[in-house]
Amino acid sequence: MNTIRLTKEFSFEMAHALHCHDGDCANIHGHSYQFSVTFIGKPKNKKENPKNGMLVDFKDIKQLIQDSIINIFDHSLVLNESDPTYQQLKKSNIQFKILSTSYQPTCENLIIEFAKRIKVNLNKDIKLYALKLKKTSSSYVEWYSTDN
Repeated sequence: MNTIRLTKEFSFEMAHALHCHDGDCANIHGHSYQFSVTFIGKPKNKKENPKNGMLVDFKDIKQLIQDSIINIFDHSLVLNESDPTYQQLKKSNIQFKILSTSYQPTCENLIIEFAKRIKVNLNKDIKLYALKLKKTSSSYVEWYSTDN
């Protein structure tokens, strides 16, 4: 049976600020992210299996990504926990979706976290192959399992 790659695309909205950045990204701003996830493996080859012929059901991928990434990050403000803005917002008891990270919430660091979140929830029949996170129409980062 041949090895195949299977990709599903998602989108979400997220705001962030880059603490101590030397440009405009130090300010709170948002992006309409486009996120692609690619798995690699061999399709199931058992007639009695309801998923026969599939590497993984697209419905299952959607649920995995919704639970581990979209439901958490969509329409949130993500700030580094050491950012004074985060500290002020935390103290103010403002009721909106704010997430703190131990890292600078750049695309590069976010995609690394996304890979970790996905891998923890995968069954052993498939492997995460690649991720792509676009923050604008012309700017994106990629993660490949072969590099890690």
